[in-house]
Amino acid sequence: MRLDRIYDEDLAQASYLIGCQASGEAVVVDPRRDITEYLDLADRHGLQIVAVTETHIHADYLSGTRELAAATGARIYLSGEGGQDWQYGFEGTRLYDRDTFAIGNISIEARHTPGHTPEHLSFLVTDGAFSSEPGYLLSGDFIFVGDLGRPDLLDEAAGGVDTRFVGAQELFTSLKNLLLDLPDHVQIYPAHGAGSACGKALGAVPATTVGYERLFSWWASYLRNDDEQGFVSELLADQPDAHAYFARMKRQNKEGPQVLGPLAPLAEWDTGRLSAALQEEQVTFADTRPWEDVHRGTVAGALHIPGPDKAATYGAWVFDPERETAPLVLLAPDSEVAEDIRAHLLRVGIDDVAGYTTELAGLPPAVPAVVSPDDLEDLTDGDNVHLLDVRNRTEHAEGAIPGSDQLAVGRLMWHLDDLPAAGTLVAYCQSGNRSSVAGAALRRAGHDVIEVTGGFQAWSQTTETLDTPVRAR
Repeated sequence: MRLDRIYDEDLAQASYLIGCQASGEAVVVDPRRDITEYLDLADRHGLQIVAVTETHIHADYLSGTRELAAATGARIYLSGEGGQDWQYGFEGTRLYDRDTFAIGNISIEARHTPGHTPEHLSFLVTDGAFSSEPGYLLSGDFIFVGDLGRPDLLDEAAGGVDTRFVGAQELFTSLKNLLLDLPDHVQIYPAHGAGSACGKALGAVPATTVGYERLFSWWASYLRNDDEQGFVSELLADQPDAHAYFARMKRQNKEGPQVLGPLAPLAEWDTGRLSAALQEEQVTFADTRPWEDVHRGTVAGALHIPGPDKAATYGAWVFDPERETAPLVLLAPDSEVAEDIRAHLLRVGIDDVAGYTTELAGLPPAVPAVVSPDDLEDLTDGDNVHLLDVRNRTEHAEGAIPGSDQLAVGRLMWHLDDLPAAGTLVAYCQSGNRSSVAGAALRRAGHDVIEVTGGFQAWSQTTETLDTPVRAR
């Protein structure tokens, strides 16, 4: 048996290829939508992908299950648990608690582990060439290294009302039903790592064991003492903001993401053609450079989507493909980087990318307005100036510029009604990157925005006393 972890640093998301080297067959668990890496990995090791499955209906990225099955002819396996409201809208063999399927000598047993979502499955993997007992648990968003999947996303992203309390109780029951029965040596491979918004304190280590988590995780003592109420209270406390695009991901993954098939290479646009298309509002320009470069000059009306490394994250924060009608044209140094950025955007369902350009010359210019931390106090003393913290609420609670209101950039464009209708917004984040992403999107939406250079980090270095405001959204 081989077990490969395919990790996306952008979305802190892990998928897995499990292959039986005796039969030459493989299954992929929780694939993302740009599937080339899975195909290349299987080909490199002489494996044929014959099955594809997922642990649950994901909220943070668009699933590649249908895409991979269409490309390989693999059989799809999906959860049938969770009740009528949590049934997938596309074809696939339904799995219920303790159902199994085989890949050569490898047995994969589905275990229903609700809490993060009602239909959630975890997969116990047994390498039949060595043992008759499971040695691995693909835990999805059930158990992370040092943390658990948050149970409040259905409230945040799927229109639920107070489902977090039932979810937290179900998570406690899932731990009791599965974790108390498994031997210590079983290795746990989760679907997310540090930086994911699917939990509040995920570790950066790729894997853990049942025994280690039972001894040292924050929830271990609650499980040992059968303290459900204490567990629920701690689990629900201080969860980070859920990104607004999660609602779209949840719905599209339930219905079944569109299968794209092979994509034509992106076309390079000359700036004359692009300038005319921008004037007619036929395309949306995305500046993909670091914020320091953007502050020296960009394109009027441009979005800022730094890439390629985090293009999926930033793109999903500020570009809603269900509301936007004009496709993206990317600024990129060459076709290879442009294709990489497009691959990242596909992971969050931003499919309409018309091409790329390598230069700004000839495009309508703009220079974002900025203010240094030293001059911030004088600026905010003015009339109709509003200080906006676009970091997460947990960051804001730990320390913020006095007088600032908080609205995370990942929620910002879906909550514009929460912003003042007139006046100037002075936006800041931790270092300047997120506020640049937010500032560009807000300007495009018609707001007057000034960004704090260097963000809270730079401001705090110029200030002897920090005062944490009580106002927060």
